[in-house]
Amino acid sequence: MSNRLTQIATRTGDAGTTGLGDNQRVSKNSLRVHAMGDVDELNSSIGVLLCEEMPQDVRDVLVEIQHQLFNLGGELSIPGFELLKAEAVLQLDAALERYNADLPRLKEFILPAGNRGAALAHVCRTVARRAERAVVALGNEEALKDAPRQYLNRLSDLMFVLARVLNRQDGGDDVYWKSERVTSA
Repeated sequence: MSNRLTQIATRTGDAGTTGLGDNQRVSKNSLRVHAMGDVDELNSSIGVLLCEEMPQDVRDVLVEIQHQLFNLGGELSIPGFELLKAEAVLQLDAALERYNADLPRLKEFILPAGNRGAALAHVCRTVARRAERAVVALGNEEALKDAPRQYLNRLSDLMFVLARVLNRQDGGDDVYWKSERVTSA
């Protein structure tokens, strides 16, 4: 990965192809490019979330996630290459355990709502799920390591937990789903 972009508008993609890190050209509609794009969108969405007020420890976790997502994007851009390590999945597991420990147990479904930071975390959660589906689809066609799929699965769970944490940062709470079926049963 020693090649660095020196020119952004190269016009080499005008015919509907893009270059991978191994110099291979593929359709911009390939499963690999979809997965790369979804991971990039997830990283950008986390960047928007980081514009919000939040505890420093949550901010630190999200910044580390951005770096790991960049590793994941790099790995996806070079078939057969590994940049995202299994340790990154373990870091997410530790963060999940840490942040979930102080949250009240859920007895009802919650809506993807609350304060702006929590709502943005829910958007990140849904983009992570889409990126995970794209990586799974790619993995059904080409050999991939386990870490990318596992990382995105854990990350979507963590984004759900962090949304709950962010809803509580100023004494707020989750927004609970009010189903007529649930309330009338």
